[in-house]
Amino acid sequence: MKNAPLTRRTVLKRGLAGIIAYAAAPNFFPASLFGQGAPSNRITLGLVGNGLICNAHIGAILGRSADCQIVATCDVMRSKAEKVRARVGAAYGKLRDSGTPTSGPDIYATHEELLARTDIDAVFVCTPDHWHAAVANAAMKAGKDVYCEKPQTLTVREGRVLVETARHHGRVFQTGTQQRSNKSFRKAAEIVRNGWIGDIKLIRTRLGEFAPAPQLPEEPVPADFNYDRWLGPTPWRPYNALRVKGDYGGGWRCFLDYGGRKNGDWGAHHFDIIQNALGMDHSGPVEFIPIGHEGCKFQTHVYANGIRVERFDDDSLKGMIEFQGTQGTIWVSRNDLFASDPAALVNRPLRAEDIHLYASDDHHTDFFNCIRSRQRPISDVEAGHRSATVCHLNVIAAQVRRAIRWDPVKEEIIGDPVASRLLDRPRRAGYAL
Repeated sequence: MKNAPLTRRTVLKRGLAGIIAYAAAPNFFPASLFGQGAPSNRITLGLVGNGLICNAHIGAILGRSADCQIVATCDVMRSKAEKVRARVGAAYGKLRDSGTPTSGPDIYATHEELLARTDIDAVFVCTPDHWHAAVANAAMKAGKDVYCEKPQTLTVREGRVLVETARHHGRVFQTGTQQRSNKSFRKAAEIVRNGWIGDIKLIRTRLGEFAPAPQLPEEPVPADFNYDRWLGPTPWRPYNALRVKGDYGGGWRCFLDYGGRKNGDWGAHHFDIIQNALGMDHSGPVEFIPIGHEGCKFQTHVYANGIRVERFDDDSLKGMIEFQGTQGTIWVSRNDLFASDPAALVNRPLRAEDIHLYASDDHHTDFFNCIRSRQRPISDVEAGHRSATVCHLNVIAAQVRRAIRWDPVKEEIIGDPVASRLLDRPRRAGYAL
């Protein structure tokens, strides 16, 4: 019996397993699949969660209309989804010869409805942290590739579920830790990996702080807002606009119900760069010490080789991350890298025999390229899970107010059953992962 015709969408839906089944190598597709003569050479996208970060992604996606197209969007607040539809529709309308605006992407009330569409190749998960795992997991099971905002999950156990689902279904999964696609952070990581500043002894990073989670009075729920759905798997709380507000200075990020506060906010970025620089994308630290424990001045985690990472929330830190080595120190921020000896380190080119890290200069481009090639992207699901785990374990150590020991191979907290129970969280009825 003949195989069904090999189409672009067949390749994207079936992933690597589909490619192997058709005896096609990952990088050698027929030109008709993705070339200008294809029925559609655009990757079709669905957006889940239409708040602040989603609008940032939309700006980037609209600038590459020949590459991809937003065809569906979803939010628990209808008015937000309507704004997205109007913005996207107006932008795509300007590309038409007639100048007539399009109606924009279709709107869905739930991600399940959006994922039921068979014409969507990939999904951007832009919800608050407590919805990341459920949406991303369902998307991969529905045959979609996933770009998921950071931190990848709300709990350690959720992360392992996502890794297993991605591998089982052959999906491309990009975690939104876009600093990996920044040349300054990549060069800093290469300097560390190649030993140019000697053996690393101490790493410091600044995360900042949110205000304490406020006590909020109950307010009426807006008519166009599905608040119960917004709460999802988390405990029921009275509605207040400040609880659900998408605000980089606070809002839902202040509450541990929905995220890891600054550990899950900036920690997801900076700890990820540290993981990359230390070659720990499949592992992690072995001890987590909360501030104040036995006189510890800073939140700290420690790797098996003794390297310490301190959360140093002081403006005296010269960059976002500081790497102290036995032969020098480097400081790195977004598009800013300097060292104790700049001429010898920052401007030194890599030799052929040096360690060269995955080079990506644009996180979206890397994701879309990997959708086509079926290769793993720069912030693959395993790396995203391991970096998020560092965030979660720092939070757990602070919750139990003592140091915890971690086995990164078994992914278990050692000898502390109380802390171990915090590796996952109870989920409300109807919101199982």
